[in-house]
Amino acid sequence: MNENYNPVLKSYSQKLRKEMTKEEKHLWFDCLKQLPLTFKRQQIIGDYIVDFYCAKKSIVIELDGSQHYEKDGIEKDNERDSLMKSKGIKVLRYSNYDINKNFFAVCEDIRKNLGLSNE
Repeated sequence: MNENYNPVLKSYSQKLRKEMTKEEKHLWFDCLKQLPLTFKRQQIIGDYIVDFYCAKKSIVIELDGSQHYEKDGIEKDNERDSLMKSKGIKVLRYSNYDINKNFFAVCEDIRKNLGLSNE
């Protein structure tokens, strides 16, 4: 059985894809879909659902809302990041504030981490 198959998480990830946040929509439609790489939205990896995943580059992109800055959120993010690292997956984290106020810098940072930057 596929290690990423969990019926509860699968159902929840489908719901999250249908109900993307404003920041997720902005990053998805105005940046990630324009890149020459395939990204999956709300991808299940282990016991977690990540916002965006590029398998070819082994990179996860996470958008952090306010809950990620509370103690419980920080601990969960650290656990998730440790699992990703153990699987050889790099995690890029951006705040919703950065998506809203520094969008082009975020997109350039993503491109750089994917090896697509002109720099």
